[in-house]
Amino acid sequence: MRFIAHRGNINGPNTDLENNPRYIIQAIEKGFDVEIDVWKTDALYLGHDGPDHKIELKFLLNHKDHLWCHAKNIKSLEFLIDQGLNTFWHQTDDFTITSDGHIWAYPGKMANGILVMPENIFDTEFLIKNEDNIKGICSDFIKQYKDFLV
Repeated sequence: MRFIAHRGNINGPNTDLENNPRYIIQAIEKGFDVEIDVWKTDALYLGHDGPDHKIELKFLLNHKDHLWCHAKNIKSLEFLIDQGLNTFWHQTDDFTITSDGHIWAYPGKMANGILVMPENIFDTEFLIKNEDNIKGICSDFIKQYKDFLV
């Protein structure tokens, strides 16, 4: 199972640090994958609601085995796919497919793939019963899930 830190958060939401490159590296160094929000305008940026943290392509390529790139605009979607990075786009769709072929579920939806923010709807008993159908979890509390399920 893949354990994915939502925007770099591992022990709860931290809006001051999420999508910050240093914060993302810290989560990777602790053994987690990370879902990041990527914008492409005149340059590459990370940020949920807008392009907040300017990055170089090298940052993404150096950590590509641990990144799940949520493309926030069409330019970023096209660019990230061209770079061979694990990328997806979604808004309120129940499910989407990442460029690496994983099913990415919208928060609160169940799929044989990546379960996103399960704390909003599913209890731990549900997770244990369905563990074989869950390929990964993406959460702000990912350390708790990893400690519980591993």
